[in-house]
Amino acid sequence: MRKGVLNPDRDRQIVEHELQETGFSPESEKATNKNVKEDEDEDEEEEEESVEKIFESREVPSWKKQLTLRAFVVSFMLSILFSFIVMKLNLTTGIIPSLNVSAGLLGFFFVKTWTKMLHRSGYLKQPFTRQENTVIQTCVVASSGIAFSGGFGTYLFGMSERIANQSGDAARGVKNPSLGWIMGFLFVVSFLGLFSVVPLRKIMVIDFKLTYPSGTATAHLINSFHTPQGAKLAKKQVRVLGKFFSLSFFWSFFQWFFTGGDNCGFSNFPTFGLKAYQYKFYFDFSATYVGVGMICPYIINISVLLGGILSWGIMWPLIETKKGDWFPDNVESSSMHGLQAYKVFIAVAIILGDGLYNFCKVLSRTLSGLFVQLRGPTTSISRTSFTLEEDPHASHISPKETYDDQRRARFFLKDQIPTWFAVGGYIIIAATATAILPHMFHQLRWYYILVIYICAPVLAFCNAYGAGLTDWSLASTYGKLAIFTIGAWAGSEHGGMLAGLAACGVMMNIVSTASDLTQDFKTGYLTLSSPKSMFISQVIGTAMGCVVSPCVFWLFYKAFDDLGLPNTEYPAPFATVYRSMAKLGVEGVASLPSECLVLCYAFFSVAILINIVKDSLWSKWGRFIPLPMAMAIPFFLGPYFAIDMCVGSLILFIWERVDAAKAEAFGTAVASGLICGDGIWSLPSSVLAIAGVNPPVCMKFLSAASNSKVDNFLKGSS
Repeated sequence: MRKGVLNPDRDRQIVEHELQETGFSPESEKATNKNVKEDEDEDEEEEEESVEKIFESREVPSWKKQLTLRAFVVSFMLSILFSFIVMKLNLTTGIIPSLNVSAGLLGFFFVKTWTKMLHRSGYLKQPFTRQENTVIQTCVVASSGIAFSGGFGTYLFGMSERIANQSGDAARGVKNPSLGWIMGFLFVVSFLGLFSVVPLRKIMVIDFKLTYPSGTATAHLINSFHTPQGAKLAKKQVRVLGKFFSLSFFWSFFQWFFTGGDNCGFSNFPTFGLKAYQYKFYFDFSATYVGVGMICPYIINISVLLGGILSWGIMWPLIETKKGDWFPDNVESSSMHGLQAYKVFIAVAIILGDGLYNFCKVLSRTLSGLFVQLRGPTTSISRTSFTLEEDPHASHISPKETYDDQRRARFFLKDQIPTWFAVGGYIIIAATATAILPHMFHQLRWYYILVIYICAPVLAFCNAYGAGLTDWSLASTYGKLAIFTIGAWAGSEHGGMLAGLAACGVMMNIVSTASDLTQDFKTGYLTLSSPKSMFISQVIGTAMGCVVSPCVFWLFYKAFDDLGLPNTEYPAPFATVYRSMAKLGVEGVASLPSECLVLCYAFFSVAILINIVKDSLWSKWGRFIPLPMAMAIPFFLGPYFAIDMCVGSLILFIWERVDAAKAEAFGTAVASGLICGDGIWSLPSSVLAIAGVNPPVCMKFLSAASNSKVDNFLKGSS
């Protein structure tokens, strides 16, 4: 899956609203210049649209001053908060929204409050700048990103005995989670991607001018926060976020009292009746997924709901009628030799079909974009772009470029990261990982790792370039590619399953951190943040994530004995999916139940066909075509969370119709508050579970006939 369900369109709407508040909206400027002559209009519009002229009088701090102790203290606190949120989403449905805006907003609020207090007491030595705000946002996103790329809900947990028993292949190799080896593994594999793209930062950001929509939106948001009017709006947004954070937290606390048993509580409320509840059609009162639904685009939520209706409403009831024909009638519902196999492998087929299409699409756009860039008027790239250690004060600015472009390029080129440092760091880390990883996973031979690291810089570049064009990171797709390639290479008899899953982790971490850092370079470019401070912030944030994320996962793992089991609070569905992919790569298709392979081929083809149709239509109509990747998620889990997300979409839709301006300005804040409050409740609930404190009440729903039997039984026993 993509890391984060980003919504750059909504981010841009928020940015535009805030830019209007601060007085440098492009639209308002065009309106005021209507009656001016064309040549004068262009000059004046360019002058008024200049963001950097607003900050011209403010001194840009050196890269060392951008890295403050208070920034990393705030980053550490926020990284814990966001790691809990991402971990909970990882272990429930795997849908993770973009939290960049929330990280930037909360970072601004905490440090702004800190500096105000110091200013009043006369101890303020350094004002809070947009560069420091960018450092915080970078560090927090890098840290919480490890909760995703670390594989706690996918490849890493897929190695465990608990998941292997569900797949019926524990004999083919397991590696149970342990805090020590998980931290060691993450420290070994998480930093290499950072060094792989450092030499290409100027090419990506200045020469190719890649857009990186999410990074650009975050930069504009941070720029707007540091104007007087933007700061006022940010303060209001934080107040709204805090209000809904409290509401969500106490709602989760209230629900906890009624969960004292299996299938108890509001999360098991049969909203549409008991028959629909059996097929997971119900509203589970989750503030998290209502919030996720408000952040995700409408088409994501509709796609998830359609997938739930297609699978649990139509397909699974029909396949159940084939029990005893297509699969044995005496197997358990969770067995991979029964209905469960259809749920998992059809979902895998859709994910692979969608991933293959998007991989080819992004790769073709990457190659065509490179071809245009290298053959276009900027052919001087061959002369200037690759000399990264040249005089930082030398001018590479075209006379046609704006004042903003000139100022940003000058500061971006000012603090150079030497190429020898990046190349040397890559070689040292790659050599260290090649030596260490085979001792952690004896199935993962040193030459498998060496091949991955030889190919990794090219793949990291492709992913970073593709993310700059499309805002779509294909980290999980590259990870799946590693599962099948290394798993098949190792073979079934030599631990191919564990080798494939471990290789997935190596590959995912490289390409994910590479695209994240390049996106952060774009954000830093637009906020005049030094590349050195961006790189160091990313390194520190990654190191934080290598400690915080395993600790958060370990808390979940120890607190909930049923973690990873179907039909529980934390089923970790993608762990089973990734394990099944490894099994498919090693064993082939011989172990699938009857007709399962035919259905997999059909849905693999349908996923590609839907994407082709979607891209063939004009955007006016193509945006209404559902997304196969989103449709695949409920095939395994059920549609209950899709109903929550659609409720979130409905709330936002009505709000936009009633008051569009407020919905744009505060919609993300409300959603973030709902997600953060419910997510942070995971901490006290885990502590209570570890301490053996159980909820006092079980609220369960029965049919009238079952309730009558229970009443008669109780009367008889009394």
